Amino acid sequence: MNLLFFISHWLAQKTLNLVSSRLLKLRNRHLFVFDVIIFSITPLLALILRLDGNLAIQPYLSDLAIATALFLVIKISVFLSFGFYRRYWRYASIEELLYVAVLTTAAVIIQVVFFDTLRYVLPLFVDELPQSLPFIDGLLSFIAIGGFRFSFRVLERIKQRRLHLNPRERVLIVGAGNAGVSLVQEMQRNPQLGMYPAAFIDDDPQKFNTRIRGVPVVGDRNSIPDAIKTHYIGKVIIAMPSVTGEVIRNIVDICQKTGIQTNTLPGIHEILNGKVRLESIRDVRIEDLLRREPIQTDVHSVSQFLKGKKVLITGAGGSIGSELCRQILKSHPSEIMLVGHGENSVFNIQQELEQVVQGLKSEDKTQRQTPRILTFIADIRFRDRLRYAFGKFQPDVVFHAAAHKHVPLMEVNPGEAITNNVVGTKNVVELALQYNVNHFVMISTDKAVNPTNVMGASKRVAEMLVLQAARQSGKSYLAVRFGNVLGSRGSVVPTFKKQIAAGGPITVTHPDICRYFMTIPEAVQLVLQAAVLGRGGEVLMMNMGKPVKIVDLAEELIRLSGYELDKDIAIEFTGLRPGEKLFEELFIEGEEYDPTEHEKLFMVKNASRMVPESLNITVEALCQAGVKNDGNAIVFLLEQLVSGYKPKYFGNSSFTDASVKDSSAVPKNKNLLANVNPRSI
Repeated sequence: MNLLFFISHWLAQKTLNLVSSRLLKLRNRHLFVFDVIIFSITPLLALILRLDGNLAIQPYLSDLAIATALFLVIKISVFLSFGFYRRYWRYASIEELLYVAVLTTAAVIIQVVFFDTLRYVLPLFVDELPQSLPFIDGLLSFIAIGGFRFSFRVLERIKQRRLHLNPRERVLIVGAGNAGVSLVQEMQRNPQLGMYPAAFIDDDPQKFNTRIRGVPVVGDRNSIPDAIKTHYIGKVIIAMPSVTGEVIRNIVDICQKTGIQTNTLPGIHEILNGKVRLESIRDVRIEDLLRREPIQTDVHSVSQFLKGKKVLITGAGGSIGSELCRQILKSHPSEIMLVGHGENSVFNIQQELEQVVQGLKSEDKTQRQTPRILTFIADIRFRDRLRYAFGKFQPDVVFHAAAHKHVPLMEVNPGEAITNNVVGTKNVVELALQYNVNHFVMISTDKAVNPTNVMGASKRVAEMLVLQAARQSGKSYLAVRFGNVLGSRGSVVPTFKKQIAAGGPITVTHPDICRYFMTIPEAVQLVLQAAVLGRGGEVLMMNMGKPVKIVDLAEELIRLSGYELDKDIAIEFTGLRPGEKLFEELFIEGEEYDPTEHEKLFMVKNASRMVPESLNITVEALCQAGVKNDGNAIVFLLEQLVSGYKPKYFGNSSFTDASVKDSSAVPKNKNLLANVNPRSI
C-alpha cells in the first residue's frame, strides 16, 4: 500500500513538473494562438449556456459563424492595440488581473455596439441569436484567458516550493500591516532566502484567526511565547515601522524572555519614500526603543521648495550633513554641492548619492533631469577657499551643518570651537549674502541655550550671526535647534557599544544626567520642514519629547546586546566632565515661543531682536582670540555676548598654559575690544 502511494505520488510530481516546465516556457506568440482558439469557441459555449444546455443549435449556425468572426476580430484588435501580448505573465499580479478585466470589458462594449448594429441594420445576419450573447461571450473569454495566464503564477509558486527542499527558518512576523504583508510576499516569492513565514502576530482583534496570504494571524503580542512553541519559530521579525519605541520595547522584552532571535524593520523615517524589503531587516537598535510617533512631514512642500534648486551643504560628510544630502536628493534639486573638510567622509556620501542618481536614471521613463552631485573639499575657516565654491556654484539654498560639537574636547580646545563654529559660520553667512543666496538654514543645538560650555556658547554666537544677516538682508536666514542625535559619530551610543564589545564597564558621568534624543532621519526631516516654514530671522526649535536618562540608555543597550546588567556588564559613574550639565534647557530668558504649522516645531519669533548691537565688534575680537587660542579672552568675550552663559571651570581643564580654576581667574579686560577696527568686519 505504501509502495503504491509512493509510486502515485512520484508520478503526480513528475507529471506536474513536466506540465509546469512546458507551460512556463510558453511565449506570447503561443498565447496569441491559444487566445484565437478560445475566442473561436466562447461564442458557441455562450450560446449553449444561454439555451440552458440545449444542443439543438442547428438553426443558429450561420449567424453564430458571423458573430464568432466579429467577436474574434474585435477582441484580438483590442488586445493588440493595448499591448496585451507584451506582458510577462510568470509574475502576474492583481494589476495584470485588472488589466485583463478592463480590456475584456472594452471588447464586450464594442461587441455589443457592433452586434446590435448588425441586428437592426442587417437583420438577416444575426437576428436569430440572443441579445445577451456578447455579454456571456465576454465573461467566458475573461475566465479562460485570465485563468490560463494566472495558472503560470500558480505553477511558478508550486515549482519554487518543489525545487527548494532545503529546510527554511520558520519566522514569526509581528505586525500584519502593509510592512508585514510585504515581507511575507517577498519570502514567498524567494524561498531560496531561507525564511518561511509561519504566522502573524497583530494587536488588531479583527485580524485574529484570519489568514493573510495563507499565513495565520494567531493573536496579539502576548501570544508570542505560545506562537513560538506551537509553530516551532526560529526567528521573530518586528514589522511595525510606524509604532512608538514603547511598543517595540515591550515586544522585545517578551521575545528576549523566550531566547529567540529578534530582528526588526527600520523606523518609517529610515525607509521614507522607500520600499520595505528583506534587505531592510536588521537587529533591534536603541533608536528603535526610543522611537516616537512618526512625524507627519509635508513632503510635498519640502519637495516643491527644493525642486530644481542648487543646494550647498557644509559638513556634508557628517552624520546630519550626509542625511541632509540623502533626503534633499529625493526632492530632485538641479545640483547638490557637498562641502566638507574630511575627504573620506565626503567621498563616501558622494558615492552613495551617485548610486542613487544612477538608479533614478535607469528608472526614469520621462527622461527627467536627475540631480548633479558636486564635491568640494574645504575648511570653512578659510574664506578664500569658500569664496571659490560660492562663485563657482552660485547656490540658491545653503544648509550649514559644519561644526565642532564635542563638549569636553572643545572645553580644552576653545580656539578650535571659535574658529570653526564662529569664524566658519561668519564666513559662510557673509559669502551667502555676497552671492545673493535667498535661503540659509543653520543647524544649531539645544546646548546653545544658557550654555555652560564653550561649544554651546560658540553655537549661540553662530545663531546670532545668522539672525543678524536675516535682519539686515530681509532674506530667509534661520537657525534650527535640536538635541543629541542617536547614532551620530562620537555620540554616546557608539561609545557604549564599543565598551560593551570590550567587556565593559560602561562609563556614565552621573546617575541623574539626562539628554534629549532624536534619530538622524527624524532630525533632518524637521530641518527641511523648518526651511519651508521659516521666513527669516527666526530660531526654530524642535519638540524633542521627554529627556532620556543616560543610565537608562546604557541599561537598554546592555540588554539588547544579550547581556545582564552587573552580572555581565557593569556601569561605572565617572563624574561630570568639563562644561557638562546634568540637564539641557530649552528656553532662553526673553525669547518668545510660538507654535508653527508643524506640531513638532516651535518658533522663537523675537530671536533677531535679541542680537546685541555690538555683535560685529565683539565677534571680531572673539575671532582674533580664537586664532590666538587665548582661552581667557574667549571666555570673557563669550560672557559678554551670550546671555545665560555660565562657564564651569575644572582643575583638569586647560584653556591656555595656566589652568582657569574659577571665573575670577578670567580677566575682565574691556580693552580686548579696543584694538578692533569696525571697518575690518
